[in-house]
Amino acid sequence: MSTRTFALLLAIVFLLIGIAGFVPSLMQPMHPEHPPLALSANAGQLLGLFPVNVLHSGLHILFGLWGLVASRSMTGAKLYARGVGLIYIVLTVAGFIPGLQNGFGLIPIYGNDIWLHGVIGLIAVYFGWLHRDAVAATTAV
Repeated sequence: MSTRTFALLLAIVFLLIGIAGFVPSLMQPMHPEHPPLALSANAGQLLGLFPVNVLHSGLHILFGLWGLVASRSMTGAKLYARGVGLIYIVLTVAGFIPGLQNGFGLIPIYGNDIWLHGVIGLIAVYFGWLHRDAVAATTAV
């Protein structure tokens, strides 16, 4: 898989997840033991597993739009993968810190979001720094 394909696929996933965060039938109420949110608009458990709110879902959509634009070039896709990788690794670490688990009351980044952010971050780091895309051989005619 090329880095451009990765960026496009991740963008589509982010857009679908972001939109799903606004679909009431896909949401379940937050568990009472979860850290409280100052921004509780559209807050719930997406698919009963992942805590989200309106800001969280909106950010997923923004990451999706960023990925769509970035996937148009190899340089853009590499920068997107690197940016997503760094941001999501930071979010993973923040998810373990009690004062930051609710993103200062604005966005939930705890529970199942921690491992999901970690997986996304590691895969994005791979495509941003480690993956070598095949270069098409050109021959002069």
